Amino acid sequence: MMIKETSLRRDPDLRGELAFLAKGCDFVLPSRFKKRLKSFQQAQVQNKQEKKPGIPSPGPLNLAVSPRPLLPVNKGTVSAPLSINIPRFYFPKGLPNVCTNHEETIARIEMAFTEFEERVNIYEMGKITKICGCPLYWKAPMFNAAGGERTGFVSVHSFVAMWRKVLHNCHDDASKFIYLLAKPDCDNLEQEDFIPLLQDVVETHPGLTFLKDAPEFHSRYITTVIQRIFYTVNRSWSGKITLTEMRKSNFLQTLALLEEEDDINQITDYFSYEHFYVIYCKFWELDTDHDLYINQKDLSRYNDQALSTRIIERIFSGAVVRGNEVQKEGRMSYADFVWLLISEEDKRSPTSIEYWFRCMDLDGDGVLSMYELEHFYEEQCERMEAMGIEPLPFHDLLCQMLDLVKPERDGRVTLRDLKRCRMAHVFYNTFFNLEKYLDNEQRDPFAVQKDIENDGPEPSDWDRYAAEEYEILVAEESGNEQLQEGSFEEDYETDELLSPSETGDKLEKLVISDLSS
Repeated sequence: MMIKETSLRRDPDLRGELAFLAKGCDFVLPSRFKKRLKSFQQAQVQNKQEKKPGIPSPGPLNLAVSPRPLLPVNKGTVSAPLSINIPRFYFPKGLPNVCTNHEETIARIEMAFTEFEERVNIYEMGKITKICGCPLYWKAPMFNAAGGERTGFVSVHSFVAMWRKVLHNCHDDASKFIYLLAKPDCDNLEQEDFIPLLQDVVETHPGLTFLKDAPEFHSRYITTVIQRIFYTVNRSWSGKITLTEMRKSNFLQTLALLEEEDDINQITDYFSYEHFYVIYCKFWELDTDHDLYINQKDLSRYNDQALSTRIIERIFSGAVVRGNEVQKEGRMSYADFVWLLISEEDKRSPTSIEYWFRCMDLDGDGVLSMYELEHFYEEQCERMEAMGIEPLPFHDLLCQMLDLVKPERDGRVTLRDLKRCRMAHVFYNTFFNLEKYLDNEQRDPFAVQKDIENDGPEPSDWDRYAAEEYEILVAEESGNEQLQEGSFEEDYETDELLSPSETGDKLEKLVISDLSS
């Protein structure tokens, strides 16, 4: 089809229709195209008449057919496509606040620097941090981001330049925090990125002043806190905390609480020293040769052989490695033990449910088949028979577990099923923790139902376990001190109790480099 009118071809809608017809070699104009062509021709006639005001506008072409007057044609909508301005809706670094006066903040920062002769050290950075509107314990990341780690101090010019860049690129706390801690040109956090922040917490928090005289424990405490952060925040198991994961977690809110609470043990999430003490003492008890690693034999002694041999083999098989790390053959580091202990004592948390699901999923297909469940239950039956307890037949037990979990597909238990049923702890204990399985069997069934219906903010299983174990450990330590101070002090000897100097020598080998091991 050839159309001589050049202005017709400039209309993008008509031009598209012409191209479509040309491709199909269709010489019969469709009805919708005829209507649009007719409207276009009428608009052209009207435009020519408007340019010549002396000539009256012709009437409708089809007055004899229809008495209705011709509807006015909107020249803007016909001659050009409708332009829709869609406002920006995706802000990966936070929603900018146009009302914020950044220059006023910069002026206050420069004024504060004049009090310190135009440069500050790490101990004076706290005041600058608060002027910037950030929590106190952001001071070490801000100090390092402005170059203070290299020179030992930060000048007003380097800090202002750094903070302007932060304000320009980041518009919420999560994006600012990751910008300050992460490596250059990196938009996520790895484990070693947290070390400067946590070292500052150890050295300056009032609740950890007693650690100043025991620097050998600094690395252990820092390692424990880092593992707890990644255990809770890094939901992707990638070994790298993303901006989205940081926003969804409570870490920044918990970090802000450190400046308000002098007793760090009241902050049970991440930072509690009592929780660290429990974890490390448990590891030290199992690590009999104190080579800073435990093997399968060491782990089998945990809680009087509570865990089955088959589940321990799966733990050491590399089923629960994180990110790009490689499972060391037959060995478990302290960092890995932190994940294991928290998962074992609190099987209700999302990370714990995923941890044990990986262990039980022998073929890695994302489904716990009946064969896999029977594989783990066989050892439970053998152990119960050795104790003189008649085990429940697998078929009957399977019916109980399926009624408990209520999987979406019969005979296939998925991770989603276990998270939804809210009874994953009972399910897991049944197949590889004999002591907790027997305790659950003797428990009041109405108490189990109460656990399902209870949505109140009660302490987690881990918080309860850590509090109970800490009291036991303190009582044991007090008993040991009384024995050493009593009349039996000369006769009392133990291989497990080390002097502080011996403990320090061992702990000097524990360095932060094992975070990735």
